[in-house]
Formats: sequence, structure tokens, C-alpha cells
Amino acid sequence: MKSRTFLESTGIYHFPLFCYLKESGFEAFVINPLITHSIKNIGIRKAKNDKLDSIGIAKLGLKPDLQVSVMPVKLVLELRALTRNYYSLVDIRSAYVNQLKTHLHTVFPQYLDIFCDVTGTSSMMILEDYLTPDKILRAHKDCLIGKISRASRKGVIKATEKYEKLIQAAKAAKVFGCDLDSVYFNISTTLTLIRGMEAAITSTMNNVRALVQEHHSKTFIQQIYWLNSITGIGFWSAVTIMCEIGDFSVFKKPKQLFAYFGMDPEVKQSGKFNATEVHMSKRGSRISRRAIFAAALACIRKKRNGQAINPYLYDYYQKKAAAKPKMVALGAVMHKITNYIFAVLRDETDFCLRSPQEHCQAYQEPELLAA
Repeated sequence: MKSRTFLESTGIYHFPLFCYLKESGFEAFVINPLITHSIKNIGIRKAKNDKLDSIGIAKLGLKPDLQVSVMPVKLVLELRALTRNYYSLVDIRSAYVNQLKTHLHTVFPQYLDIFCDVTGTSSMMILEDYLTPDKILRAHKDCLIGKISRASRKGVIKATEKYEKLIQAAKAAKVFGCDLDSVYFNISTTLTLIRGMEAAITSTMNNVRALVQEHHSKTFIQQIYWLNSITGIGFWSAVTIMCEIGDFSVFKKPKQLFAYFGMDPEVKQSGKFNATEVHMSKRGSRISRRAIFAAALACIRKKRNGQAINPYLYDYYQKKAAAKPKMVALGAVMHKITNYIFAVLRDETDFCLRSPQEHCQAYQEPELLAA
């Protein structure tokens, strides 16, 4: 008999063995852990060991309707590794920024009120060159104003206003701040770590762009460009979503894509009881939900001229938010964006922003002509 090998997806540990089996000519498949966990409570006795787990996975392999994971091609795996590393670096950088704010609140509490972004160009320059309030008070006025003006790329008047606020904050820190050398050392170390994270993030993004440019003729890269054409989805979000999807051909309905992203609602029903206060299942790709959430936030924002980025989704969000909590309304917008994603990948075309009435009319015209 021809043998088949089934492996439970265990993070990164199953992948080398899976690649070895495929290269050796074996027929190997990967099973989602949620499926394998469903057979662990079949027996009454509570027992778990490698033998029972192997027997359970083997029994699952005998099922003719077993759903196995689709392993993506090498390009998708490379881009996926880079995008996931990018989000990991961003989260680490955010943790360091929070540490920096904590340290500054101890020794220089008024500093946080001067700069809206403590890691901005001007703020980082001041923290690296004039770390303590004493150094700021001893600094030459014209020299410091000139540095602030060059770093912020604004005029001398704006830089002078920032300088005056900085002097007042430095004087207040002499009274209310705690002058601890160890905290200043921690601030200096945290600044170095933030710079390192920013360099790593930039390098990761450059590698992704180079890979996309190198394989621009492939269908997968063209799908990224189609997603990028959707209003509210930038290049990085398009790469992230497409890498998490992998092979789009396995999805036949938008609801399958909802479930894959983990945006399908939980089901709680028993007899005549049907729960109404349910949440997203969140059993799918966390990173793809993160990218779609960012796209939903972008779609409901307004530009400087007062126009909405996506006026139809903006109106849809306002109607939903009037009757439901804002996060529930935002989840509905995420569902709409997922419909956009499914439509452009199914039709293999760029996104066209149009009203619901225009969409319904365009959908009904072929049926009327056929009739």
C-alpha cells in the first residue's frame, strides 16, 4: 500500500520534517491543530501521550473528507517570514517606546507634553544631544533653536516656540523630576535599542520590496497589486494579507475568507436559545486581521479637506455606530473590506470605488440581458 504521512501543525517544528518528507518523495500532509484536538476527548479516560496522539492523527488520515493545510510556494513563504518579522519588530519597538515614556515621566515629566511623538526627529535629537534638563538649560539658545529647526524642517519661529516650551519644562523638571543617573542611562540605552529596531524595520521593508520587484511577473505579485488598488489598503497591508492567504484558489466563497481570517462570529445555540451577544471567533490569521483592521480605520477617516477616504464605507460605519458599539461597527467595515478582497482576487482586476446602487445595477445587468 502507498503510505501517507500526516503531521500536526506545531508552529515551526513540523516544517523541516514536512519539507524532508516531500523532497524524499513521500505523500505528506499537515493538519490544523484545531482538528486534531477534536479527537482527544473521545475516550472517557483522561490520557495523553505520543502514542495516543499518533493513533488519533492516523485515524483522522483515514477520513475521506479530511481538510488539510495547503503549503504555499517558496516565494510566499519568504514574503510571509519577512512580513511576520516586521510586525514582531514593530511590537518590540512599541514596547521600547513605552519604556522610554516611563523613564522620561520619572526624570523629565513635562517633556512628554512638548512633543506629540517622543520618537520623532526633533525629540530624538534633543534626547541624544541634551539628555538632562541641566544640559538643556546650559545649551546655547541660537544653536539649539537652529538644531530644532533643521530637525523639524520648520521655520525659526516654530523652533523658537518649541525652545521656550523646552526651557520651561527643564526648569519644572528641576523641581518635580527625580534626578537619577541610572534612569538617564536607561533612557540612553532605550534610545539605542529604538534606533536599532527602526533600522531593522527599514531593512525588512526593503527586502520585501526587492522580492516583489524581482518576481513582479508572477501571479501572486499581481494579486498584491490588485489588493493595493483597494481604497484604504496600502502596499504593506496588501503584501501582508496576500501572504497570509497564500493560495487564493482554495476559497470559493467570501464566508470562507471570513473564517480563515478569524472574523466569523461565534455560534452559541441550544434548543430555543440562540445567543445574540457573540464575538469574533479569532481562530484565523491574527496578522491578517491586524492588517484589515488598519485598512478599516483608514477607510472611515477623513482627509484634510473634509472628504472621507471611502465615503460609502464611512456612511456605512456611521449608520452602524449609531445603533451598535463602535468596535462592532468597525467589525462590520472589516467584513466589507474582506468582500472587496475576495471580489478583486476572484475577478482578477483592480478595485473600482462605486456606490451600492451602482454595484447592484452592474450585477443585475447581465441577468437581465440573459433573460
